[in-house]
Amino acid sequence: GSDLTFHVISNPEFLKEGTAVADCMKPDRVVIGADSREAAEKMEELYSAYLRNTDNFILMDIASAEMTKYTANAMLATKISFMNEISNICERVGADVNKVRLGIGSDSRIGYSFIYPGCGYGGSCFPKDVKALIRTSYACEYTPEMLEAVEAVNDRQKRRIPEKIVKKYGENLQGKRFAVWGLAFKPDTDDMRESAAITIINELTGLGAEVAAYDPKAIREAKVCYLKDNEKISYVESKYEALKGADALILITEWKEFRQPDFGEIAKLLKEPVIFDGRNQYDRKRLAKSGFEYYQIGVQS
Repeated sequence: GSDLTFHVISNPEFLKEGTAVADCMKPDRVVIGADSREAAEKMEELYSAYLRNTDNFILMDIASAEMTKYTANAMLATKISFMNEISNICERVGADVNKVRLGIGSDSRIGYSFIYPGCGYGGSCFPKDVKALIRTSYACEYTPEMLEAVEAVNDRQKRRIPEKIVKKYGENLQGKRFAVWGLAFKPDTDDMRESAAITIINELTGLGAEVAAYDPKAIREAKVCYLKDNEKISYVESKYEALKGADALILITEWKEFRQPDFGEIAKLLKEPVIFDGRNQYDRKRLAKSGFEYYQIGVQS
């Protein structure tokens, strides 16, 4: 009836896929957007069991709370795209982005988080939130040039691995077969939303290649949703099975089980010892000594 009183609040979540329960039980911070003191106090009471440090309870108006959520994800996406931009410049000037990352990360104002170069970010949050902030800006008749660039750099970055493959093998990949390690947008989840694997695999198969793909968790997602109409993909049960008869290995998702593989076994199973690494996981010097042709992001090859 008309005697019902309610308040609207904004309580953005800051959960990370793969660690959502821990993030919920021990939050870094709780942001509450409320336009009434009563609603704010209720939320403070609700969260008191989870927040030992009350400094992490941050109260603000509703619009600012919503902007906090979008800005946090847009900032992290910006760090990734910025580093990917730098990696593309590094390749052209002969620098090694892995060393640059160590050099700048040691600056406490910059830090090491989210400055890993790679073949592009995916997931449900970064792409969606950057897009939402861009659209909101347009609706307010403002052009968000940095956010547009973050999105454009990321789209381009997903094509870096196919570009490197075309540079080596040519535009026609008929008769070529590639082993793909990793389909999820990041490790420890089966989520493939906006994953770089989708772009990379579709580009390669579009040029005539075949792909043998392995992922510890995301194979069903790939088959049912994201790559279901692509007949040039076969899915395998183990990382080494993917390598049999393949011309090269492509690493896309940095799952733990891909970190220290048996390179002797890899060389034995591949037609030639060639690796395209979309996450810069391995030691270049060690692989060169073992006779591998090894391509990274942000390193001249």
